[in-house]
Amino acid sequence: MTALHAARRFGVFLLIVWLAASLNFFLPRLSGQDPVRTKLLAQASLGGYVSAGIEDMVKVYEQRFGLDRPLWRQYLSYLNDTAHLDFNYSIANYPRTVNELIGEAIPWTLALLGTTTLVSFALGSFLGALLAWPGAPRWMAWLMPPLWALHAIPFFLLGLILMYLLAFQVPLLPIFGGYSPGTTPSLSWSFLGDMLSHAILPALSIVLVSTGGWALGMRGMMVTTMGEDYVIFAEAKGLRRSTVFLRYCVRNAILPQVTALALALGQILSGAVLVEVIFGYPGIGALLFQAIRENDHFLIQGIVFTVIVALGFATFVLDVIYPWLDPRITYRRS
Repeated sequence: MTALHAARRFGVFLLIVWLAASLNFFLPRLSGQDPVRTKLLAQASLGGYVSAGIEDMVKVYEQRFGLDRPLWRQYLSYLNDTAHLDFNYSIANYPRTVNELIGEAIPWTLALLGTTTLVSFALGSFLGALLAWPGAPRWMAWLMPPLWALHAIPFFLLGLILMYLLAFQVPLLPIFGGYSPGTTPSLSWSFLGDMLSHAILPALSIVLVSTGGWALGMRGMMVTTMGEDYVIFAEAKGLRRSTVFLRYCVRNAILPQVTALALALGQILSGAVLVEVIFGYPGIGALLFQAIRENDHFLIQGIVFTVIVALGFATFVLDVIYPWLDPRITYRRS
């Protein structure tokens, strides 16, 4: 890819970021709700009364968050802050900032979703390739029904089933949270072991469901690739079956899988929302659920914008490196 083509695609990426930022600003405001008034009324009602000075408090907080200004001024200020990666304070968690909350949740989601995505991709693609290969062991044919069945189950439903079996019936694993209550996060082996034990159930539910999808996709591409002329020619030349399998079939069949992997990695920051909520996992998905429930405009905007930028950047990187993955692909006009 030439520098001109890379610059054009980067320009498209910036356009996507601007459109995402604009939609991210206007959509939460279409509800017509006042997030500050809603939050203050909720806190006052918890004490059994409604504060007489609630309107004065609303005015002070709206001025603090900039919600008392005209919409167009809020929009320009929002674009300027977004360009500097400043997403303001969290309304529901004031005085904590959105950047602080996202920064605390991202490592948890990256560890869980990043690991499960790569493991399910590698395992599913390998099983899918073997399922389509005539020289694979016969017992592998029995893997197809379980893969189909598991792929049809939503993440959260399988998570509930695993929770019932491995946490209630046989108490082998912890049920809730990212680590044991009362534990202080630290870089120690004891804390890492505690964290891994809490991550097994949500990770297992994601891997078992995702592996079937990757396997089915890879199997379909392998079936198509094995009928190509270059594969037939390679077999006619007498090349070893392992060479034909890896260099001629898998290498060409895995290209669409790599595209899907890049998009899946871009969506990691969105988190498996329901899985994280069910297991109380302190990731981006649970944080987004909490922000929507509390009508926290700034936190919703920060999370959604981060997810969209990550997905757009993953697409941009994939677009740039695709000619390297497959030399047959070129962006030059013939």
